[in-house]
Amino acid sequence: NLSLFGDYCFDGCRNVTIKNSKLLSKDAFWNCENIVVEDCFIAGEYFGWNSKNVTLRNCKIESLQGFCYMQNLRLQDCELINTTLAFEYSDVRAEVKGVIDSVKNPSSGLIRAASIGELILDGATDASKTEIITELRA
Repeated sequence: NLSLFGDYCFDGCRNVTIKNSKLLSKDAFWNCENIVVEDCFIAGEYFGWNSKNVTLRNCKIESLQGFCYMQNLRLQDCELINTTLAFEYSDVRAEVKGVIDSVKNPSSGLIRAASIGELILDGATDASKTEIITELRA
């Protein structure tokens, strides 16, 4: 149970589990490996860039350009609040409760949400490698 206010938290960490915490941090979990985050609120731009094997369960996350350049990213029952340009160049399996404001060029995986406000697939990645399932378009 942690409340953290500061940028670049957990940069370069390995084998970390965080539960029931609140993190207000730009560039949280950059260059990390084997991270599990459960029942947390996280706010800050550029979450998780260049990280691998990151799992978030039952979290609320707010992040401009969050979850980019990641390998083996898992979101289970998470909410993405005001999160735009998410998942760029990432291998992702995301089960999101509610809306994702925008998704840009994921590399591969599955993204499931109630809706996606803007889906940007501009040819920078092979769109056929990512399955996107929505209940409705925003």
